[in-house]
Amino acid sequence: MDKIPESVLVVIHTADLQVLMISRADNVDFWQSVTGSKDMVDEPLVQTAIREVAEETGIIVCDGQIPLSNLRDWQLSNVYDIYPMWRHRYAPGVTTNTEYVFSLQVPAEIPIVLAPREHVEYRWMPHREAADLCFSPSNAEAILQLPHRLRDMKIV
Repeated sequence: MDKIPESVLVVIHTADLQVLMISRADNVDFWQSVTGSKDMVDEPLVQTAIREVAEETGIIVCDGQIPLSNLRDWQLSNVYDIYPMWRHRYAPGVTTNTEYVFSLQVPAEIPIVLAPREHVEYRWMPHREAADLCFSPSNAEAILQLPHRLRDMKIV
């Protein structure tokens, strides 16, 4: 089945702007936030974000410790060219993806359980260092916007 060219980017962070970075199993030099495509065309983006966070980190939104209100839809999307090495996952002729940006605030001590087929290492880092580590320009930009977005949403 071909991947749907609509995905979420979820910047996971603590109240003091430590950002969770995860390295990809298929290229350990590629560090990123949680990302993932919709499973179905009509899957709500918030459901995609909740599912991808759980699959990639083991963090469960709406479990009592992480309320749904901690997941914030930035109402921001980026369209980018799909890296050639990953185009085979999509239908023939699909070369761009639309990525929708979210952030998720979590407690500093939350346990992280990586999906080993997807990610092999994680780090908590100050947001500027995390942005510098990102291989994806849109991911780096979202991390750099984090303090401003949270202030504008009256979160911090």
